Amino acid sequence: MTEKDFVNKIRTAGARVFIVGGWVRDFLRQVPAHDKDYMVAGIDEETFQQVFPHAPRVGKAFPVYLVDIDGCHAEVAFARKEEKQGAGYRGFSVEYGRNVTLEEDLYRRDTTINSMAMELPSGEIFDFYGGREDVKQGIIRPVSHHFAEDPVRALRAARQAAEFHFTLAKETKEAMTACREELAEEPAERLLQELKRALLTEKPSLFFRALQETGLLAVTFPELAALIGKTQPEAFHPEGDAFAHTMLVVDTVAAETDSLLARFCGLVHDLGKGETPAEMLPHHYDHEVRGQDVLKRWNARMTLPKKWLQAGLFVISQHMRAARLNKAGKIAELLLKVAASPMEIADFQAVIRADHHSLPPYLEEAPAIIACMQQVNGSQAPKSLRGAAIGDWVRNQQVKAYQNYKYHKQGETKL
Repeated sequence: MTEKDFVNKIRTAGARVFIVGGWVRDFLRQVPAHDKDYMVAGIDEETFQQVFPHAPRVGKAFPVYLVDIDGCHAEVAFARKEEKQGAGYRGFSVEYGRNVTLEEDLYRRDTTINSMAMELPSGEIFDFYGGREDVKQGIIRPVSHHFAEDPVRALRAARQAAEFHFTLAKETKEAMTACREELAEEPAERLLQELKRALLTEKPSLFFRALQETGLLAVTFPELAALIGKTQPEAFHPEGDAFAHTMLVVDTVAAETDSLLARFCGLVHDLGKGETPAEMLPHHYDHEVRGQDVLKRWNARMTLPKKWLQAGLFVISQHMRAARLNKAGKIAELLLKVAASPMEIADFQAVIRADHHSLPPYLEEAPAIIACMQQVNGSQAPKSLRGAAIGDWVRNQQVKAYQNYKYHKQGETKL
């Protein structure tokens, strides 16, 4: 069914159909818009089911139907209004149906830039709350007091500020701060979802700084909040404290790669500095050990993706020594560990480069060196060797493979 067919069926039933939310916002921003979300008004659920008898209902608290439109499973919701009656995002009573107006539906939405609708087939845009002007000015502003009723809207506003490079209005910051108490009780999976989306933005630091500014970082990502005020040697870190350094690293990694895993590792590489004793500052001895415990506690609180946890622990444990190694055996050992880790070699390089502003030569050449070392295997060992001796032989040959690569590379450089 085409969109035109869908619209005609709705209008024949005496109702109206709109595209709502982010698609309209992005249309006005003149950037590629994502999936369309449709909203129907002036129709009840029974009539809708008669018109689309094969559309599955997927909404729980309120009806949302999946309708095949232009080859996609599009979400179609009913115009609705809500009333806060309990805690969290589940604490709403919802009214929907024929008598709920478009204006009432848009009023319950979080920010003005998300509270516009385009009617089909005319293409007329309805903007009751100033969203078009806020898109033009690059401002994120709440539609109403309803913003604070779903506390995760605070994270969404911070994430959209990072995603669009928009400014948070004063009233938005105040509404975000008002979410603090309920946000601390939100299910961890909702926070994790916003974290993932924030890390995918062009400049993730804007998300975390917005949370810091509104007093929300400590209740959402306390491991990062603990970095604030942890001073560092100014000669090595003119950017400021451990939090400022972490923000710089995650943005630098984001500028180099789209890898979500690499960006997360850049975010957590220095978590241990948050637990550095005050009397040790500005130095952070053994923070690569403490940081692993911090990440494990974060995982216990939020259940991170398995690869995030594994790669994060690896980067935390290795990010300091990676830039300092000079013995062939240790270098070969680390490179093989990188190859066996859950992250791509390029991801590891991106984090170390962002942290230290450069890479040691062996890491610059890591893919080629690892390829040479991986050509060595136990089947090539002398027939007289048995058991552990074969493993020792393989390791020695892998170190020689690195040394030979280094020797030939240096020879090419001299030539």
